[in-house]
Amino acid sequence: MVIVMGQDATSGDVEAVVAVVEAAGVEAFVSRGVQRTIVGLVGDVSQLGSVNLRGMRGVADAVRITTPHKLVSRDNHPDRSTVHVGGVPIGPGSVTLIAGPCAVETHQQTLDAARMAQAAGATLLRGGAFKPRTSPYAFQGLGEAGLKILAEVREETGLPVVTEVVDAHDVALVASYADMLQVGTRNAQNFALLQAVGEAGKPVMLKRGMSATIEEWLMAAEYIAQRGNLDIVLCERGIRTFETATRNTLDVSAVPVAQRLSHLPVIVDPSHSGGRRDLVLPLTRAAIAVGADGVIIDVHPNPAQALCDGPQALVDGDLEELAQVLRTLPQALGRTLVGDVLAV
Repeated sequence: MVIVMGQDATSGDVEAVVAVVEAAGVEAFVSRGVQRTIVGLVGDVSQLGSVNLRGMRGVADAVRITTPHKLVSRDNHPDRSTVHVGGVPIGPGSVTLIAGPCAVETHQQTLDAARMAQAAGATLLRGGAFKPRTSPYAFQGLGEAGLKILAEVREETGLPVVTEVVDAHDVALVASYADMLQVGTRNAQNFALLQAVGEAGKPVMLKRGMSATIEEWLMAAEYIAQRGNLDIVLCERGIRTFETATRNTLDVSAVPVAQRLSHLPVIVDPSHSGGRRDLVLPLTRAAIAVGADGVIIDVHPNPAQALCDGPQALVDGDLEELAQVLRTLPQALGRTLVGDVLAV
């Protein structure tokens, strides 16, 4: 069961509801979104007996939900949500471009990539300071030094920062620099990390696990929501299949399915799904056409020298075509691009 609080509900109203629920022996989890607060109940709700939850001050509704992902389900939140990151919206009716280098290497490399991304229409800057890699010998990121570079580039460009956190112990550190925390595919079922980012007070981008079903993806989001954070953006980044022609197989059907099951925004990562520069733009078109609320794309000023994922990073010529796609395709589908596309 979930209790949906009204938009005018006060903190005292929420605390009163929680007190009544817990007095009956039922556990309550409070999730505060941008527009309203939801209280999720865990346990035998029959113990509430004749308690009139709907009649309590500040309560808009109390809904029994049979889906396992109660807080992120559209059963209790029929309208799709918009998540704001540093003032930038990600949600229905628009397309948001998140772009930047896969890994932060130097200040100049990150700044150059950010300016390239911004000119193509990006309103959020991606960049990895911590990089979980399959090989222990691959570049693992600059750590806090990379976070400082991202913060400096944010000051120079005005682009809010999206960056990955890979360990629950680093959440507070990364949150002190970032505007949005990213949970990558390798950590999509790292439940301690999911709970930690849920408590961090920052929007979260949750990538789908490379072998995760859509239900498992939504259950991972539920871990974040249960810790009080409904500002979650789902990211389809391709799944592992038998196919070897691409790095991963982009599951475009996951976008409308996840949007039907959950109120959370859904974006697509065409860079990590295709794994090749020549596939990024076709997959971007497919993502926008299928209804994705945004895309996250790798950009690098010199991919040949990139320390991470250079073969999939876009360069100036590709960005000109990307800018043209963003000028025309969303509008043709009755949607708008968040921000402006400059001359690349």
